[in-house]
Amino acid sequence: MSAHDATTALRENAEVTARLSSLHDTEGSAVVRNLEGLGCRRTSTQEDATVRSAELDAKKARVVFSFSKKARRRALRVQPMPEAWRATIDKNVPSAALLETDDRRELEALVRIFLAEKRFEGCGGLSLTDDVRVTIAAQACLLLLHIPETEVYPDLDTILVYPHPYRAHAAHTVGPIAITSDEARLGESWTRGVVVLAWDHVNASTHPAGSGHNVVLHEFAHQLDAEDGAVGGAPSLGPRARYVAWARVLGAEYADLARHLREGRSTDVDPYGATSPAEFFAVVTEMFFEKPTQLAQKHAGLYAELSAFYRHDPALLVARRATHCNRRPR
Repeated sequence: MSAHDATTALRENAEVTARLSSLHDTEGSAVVRNLEGLGCRRTSTQEDATVRSAELDAKKARVVFSFSKKARRRALRVQPMPEAWRATIDKNVPSAALLETDDRRELEALVRIFLAEKRFEGCGGLSLTDDVRVTIAAQACLLLLHIPETEVYPDLDTILVYPHPYRAHAAHTVGPIAITSDEARLGESWTRGVVVLAWDHVNASTHPAGSGHNVVLHEFAHQLDAEDGAVGGAPSLGPRARYVAWARVLGAEYADLARHLREGRSTDVDPYGATSPAEFFAVVTEMFFEKPTQLAQKHAGLYAELSAFYRHDPALLVARRATHCNRRPR
C-alpha cells in the first residue's frame, strides 16, 4: 500500500512544524533540568534567552507552514474539477444535487483539498480508484460545507478502505471480567488519524438515496466530535451557552431512545445510537443529511441543534426541490 508523494511531503512538513512548536515545552525544559541535575544552575537571563529563541523558532515555523498551506489551498480551490470526478459526485452523492450553485462549488473545492491532503490505502485486496476516493471525499466534505474556516479534518491522515466488512479485535469488560472477541465492522474512526471504511457499504449507502444510513457520514461525524480532544457526543460548538442547549436537547433525545428500546418500542432513530452519546451524535448526523424532513418533523429540537452546528438546512433544500418539481409543466 503506497502513499502519494505529495501527501508524504505534507505530513513531513506537519511533523517538522509540530516538532518545532513543542521545542519550548520539551527540549528547552529538558536542557534546563539536565544542567541543574549536573549542578549547573542557569541564570534567569540565560533561561529567558533560551525560551525566547525556542519560541521564535517555533513561531517562524508555524508562520511558514501556515502560509504554505493557505497558498496551496488557494491554488486547489481555483483548479477545475475533472468532469469524471463531477460525474462521480452526481452519481454517488445524491445530496449534492440539492445544493445551490455556490454550495456545490464549495463542496468541489473541499473535495480537491481533501484528496490532496489525505492518504487513501486499499486493504484486503481492494484496488483504489478515483471513484472510491471521490465518493468518500465528497460525502465526508458534506459535513464541512458551512462550518466556518474549516481545517478539513486536521487530525486525519489516512483512510483505509476494505472491499467488504472486515474483522477487528475488540475488548470490553463486564464487571471484573474482560471479554475479547473478533467483530465484523463496516467502519471505524480512530483518534490517531485514521478512518476505516468498507467500500461495499459506502457504495450501498448511496443507493437508494435517503436510506438514513451512511457509514461515511457516521465515521466522519466521529472525527468532528474528536477535534476538541474528547469523543463524547459534543463537537466544538463555540460559546458555552451552545453546549448547555446541546446537552439539554441531545441528552433528552438520547434518553428517549434508550427508554423506547428498553420498553420494546419501535423508533425511527437507529438503535445503535443508544450505545453511547458519541454514537448517538454520529447516528443522528446520518439522519440529518439522509432523512432531514423526517428528522425535522419528528425531532424538531434535535434537528434545530444539528442545523445550528452544521449551519445547514437540508430539509429546506428537499422542500425546495419538491416545490420546483411540482411546478414543472406536465
